[in-house]
Amino acid sequence: MNLEEWQITAFTAWVAALSTLGILPFGLATAWCLARGDWPGKSLVETLVAMPLVMPPVATGLILLDVMGRRGWLGGWLHDSLGFDVAFTWRAVWMALGVMSFPLLVRSARVAFEQVDPRLEKMAGTLGAGPWRVFVSITLPLAGRGILAGVLLAFARALGEFGATIMVAGNIPGKTTTLALAIFEHVQLGEDAAAERLLAVSVALAFSSVWFGQWLMRRQRFDS
Repeated sequence: MNLEEWQITAFTAWVAALSTLGILPFGLATAWCLARGDWPGKSLVETLVAMPLVMPPVATGLILLDVMGRRGWLGGWLHDSLGFDVAFTWRAVWMALGVMSFPLLVRSARVAFEQVDPRLEKMAGTLGAGPWRVFVSITLPLAGRGILAGVLLAFARALGEFGATIMVAGNIPGKTTTLALAIFEHVQLGEDAAAERLLAVSVALAFSSVWFGQWLMRRQRFDS
């Protein structure tokens, strides 16, 4: 691999990790709410969370572009008021990766929260622990492996994201090019050797993340 390919790999891993960390608080909050009983609007939230999994990624990317582009209602305001652009920058890559990997994080974390015995949480509450302390000291540790598995699956999904990214961030060399975009570009140009090298790196990273995530989920079910 040459220097440019290492830079693309490092950029992809860095933005994928950053996007996973960015969605983590929101993903945990959403998963916990979905795992705890029924409440008005729950089905709507479940549907919205699952939408990136079933919609074409380019459609999701177009929605993000309509919102965050300079002519979008939020992107236009950020540009005019703060001189701050999102579309066609690394921030757009970060946003696209986070949106597309969010459902996987929520799904895994929700399963992990559902496997925590509610009686343990109630016992802690009767001993004087507040809701936040119960969550931090009881719920979160017991669901930890499942949450970590969700984090790894979300990271793996972010590594391979293509459709939404190319719509909202483009493929700008040195700025927004990820592994998936670089592989596509090399194939289009007939540079098969370079495409195969980046493919090997992409497969290795994704396989490691998914395998470890699945192993943690199996351990979580076994221990529960």
